[in-house]
Amino acid sequence: MAFREYDQYDATGLAALVRQRQVTPQELLDAAIERVEARDGTINAVVTKMYDQARGSIAAGLPNGPFEGVPFMLKDLGVLYAGVRTSNGSRIFADFVPDHDSTLVERYKAAGLVIMGKTNTPELGVAATTEPLLFGPTRNPWSLTHSAGGSSGGAAAAVAAGYLPMAHATDGGGSIRIPASMCGLFGLKPSRARNPAGPDLGEGLAGMATGHCVSRSVRDSAALLDATHGPAVGDPYAAPPLARPLLDEVGAAPGRLRIAMCTTDYLGNPIHPECAAAVQAAARLCASLGHDIEEARPDFSGLPLSRAWRVIPAANLWLNVSARARALGRDPLPGDVEPLTWAWMQEGRRLTAADYLETVSIMHGLGRRLGAFLERYDLLLTATLARPPLALGEMRMTSDDVDRYVAFLFDEVAPLTPLFNQTGGAAMSVPLAWSSEGLPLGVQFGGGLGDEPTLIRLAAQLEQAQPWANRRPANGE
Repeated sequence: MAFREYDQYDATGLAALVRQRQVTPQELLDAAIERVEARDGTINAVVTKMYDQARGSIAAGLPNGPFEGVPFMLKDLGVLYAGVRTSNGSRIFADFVPDHDSTLVERYKAAGLVIMGKTNTPELGVAATTEPLLFGPTRNPWSLTHSAGGSSGGAAAAVAAGYLPMAHATDGGGSIRIPASMCGLFGLKPSRARNPAGPDLGEGLAGMATGHCVSRSVRDSAALLDATHGPAVGDPYAAPPLARPLLDEVGAAPGRLRIAMCTTDYLGNPIHPECAAAVQAAARLCASLGHDIEEARPDFSGLPLSRAWRVIPAANLWLNVSARARALGRDPLPGDVEPLTWAWMQEGRRLTAADYLETVSIMHGLGRRLGAFLERYDLLLTATLARPPLALGEMRMTSDDVDRYVAFLFDEVAPLTPLFNQTGGAAMSVPLAWSSEGLPLGVQFGGGLGDEPTLIRLAAQLEQAQPWANRRPANGE
């Protein structure tokens, strides 16, 4: 039996044990492998095992970083690890093996993390569930008939199931916050450009996409962002600088925050009663901690909230799939991707440059409206999702009806998360509630560009007032 107490520590705690020589990186890796091998046949969170690479990095000597020796996994979407497949959850990328690391992966390695696998994702990241045809569905450790969310569903399931204390995740429309909500984890989406997208991209999805992690503890998320943030050479823009390390914000007094509470979607449409109740309970908790709560929502009249997530992914899908097909020496074919992906990318093929620029202008308009709203409030509190976790099979990419799919995704499931991708502001899902079925329900706090310190201070205060880390699913023990 490997290190038995592995589950009792977050990543910061495990790294402290390594520094104190109470446990070795190899013992931590063995503990993580033991859990993956025992549980992942059921959960299906891990699509590529990198045990040999992990052992090799330990044998070569790990950098003396803040997470030296801590096991870690990458989401199998976008980020590159030299010599290891990046499938993007898609058949056309199933044999794509890069020859270099992404900048973010370089920074993970420099932090001392032991990268031991890649986690499941829906095809090209365009779903709020993780059920790719290539690898099959990832199951939620809280209920094996339910989704772990998407598109970082494999990452969230791996953490919720106890394989790891935190895992890499990305967020282009809610893909950190959605699975964090469904799996009972903390999920921070950083400000636009807080973490680098290079060296192959300057930005993802016109600035909507960013990478970070899902975690059990707030301090792990803060410390990891401390280790990875900052522009790389050639980046087109940078996030507002941080005054001090985010880890210093953990436990710091947040002050008396002005928090706007919205128990509907941004247009005033009702959401599931249990999700609305979760927002109200979070508001009461914040009020008990001394914060001012007011029911209010931004005015987005005249601006189509879902336009960006119809147009920009369409263009992105066509660009990426056709580029991969060219690299294979041919044109893209319908069988290369799932039916929904093929239909959506055909829209991207037909779009004009004017369509794209108009969409970016709409995003900027949303940013200005939210910015004006946040001059009156420090943060906006909403549900993370408009309904409790999806059952597996509810969101399928086997249809070619893009209208119906996008309406389901952004009207019924996740109308609240994409706003902060479009505006670029920092946002987080905090696991403060559970449904009547015992499934996690996250609440979202969102702010403006550079508001990570405010979010981390509040998150740490909420974590202390209503701890969640020791609440574990039956399929994560």
